[in-house]
Amino acid sequence: MKRNLFLQLIIFCFCIFNTPVQAAGIAEKEAKLWVEDKGSRLLEAFAEEDMERKFNTLDELFINYVDLDYISRFVIGKYWREMTKEQQAQYKKLFTRYALGVYKSFPLSFKDRIGFDVSKVNIDGKYAEVTTKVSLNNVDMEPIDLTFFLDKKKDIKLVDIKLEKISLILSYRTRFYQKIREVDEDMTWFLEDFETTVKSTETSNRLKLEN
Repeated sequence: MKRNLFLQLIIFCFCIFNTPVQAAGIAEKEAKLWVEDKGSRLLEAFAEEDMERKFNTLDELFINYVDLDYISRFVIGKYWREMTKEQQAQYKKLFTRYALGVYKSFPLSFKDRIGFDVSKVNIDGKYAEVTTKVSLNNVDMEPIDLTFFLDKKKDIKLVDIKLEKISLILSYRTRFYQKIREVDEDMTWFLEDFETTVKSTETSNRLKLEN
């Protein structure tokens, strides 16, 4: 049970995402320090008892350090070209709200402190890949490999995470493709359903704060 909860937390909080990504300019030391710093800030947010302050801190981490623009386009894949410019703009705004809302649906408080150590850094020309060993202290479980994929344009941002060998952005693309096929690939219907989902999640999160 604790292991499953931990995996859900890692998936939805470190992330919360069709052009090739270039990591030119990211040095190994710089990538390692970025992950160590953002990881420490994330753990501090988990320790925050006030839920509103916790959410505000996590939202700030998402907006400033995750490339939501890249991720939003990647997960929609080939269907990006099926939308009008107005629909594309609507979708990107909805995706940001979706990303900031979905992680709040999961438990974000742990009595056991999460620990992580950077085990490997690799600069391969596409990404800066930083692999960490993540564990839940005082719980009998093997450390989990969590790899961060970083891109640097103006600033370093997160573009994907692999949990063991599972890519989150590929998992999300599969999920979004399924939702689009369920509405016969009609992007107007998809956006209507997507907005309904986002609003429902936001309402649920507001009620959680009020209670």
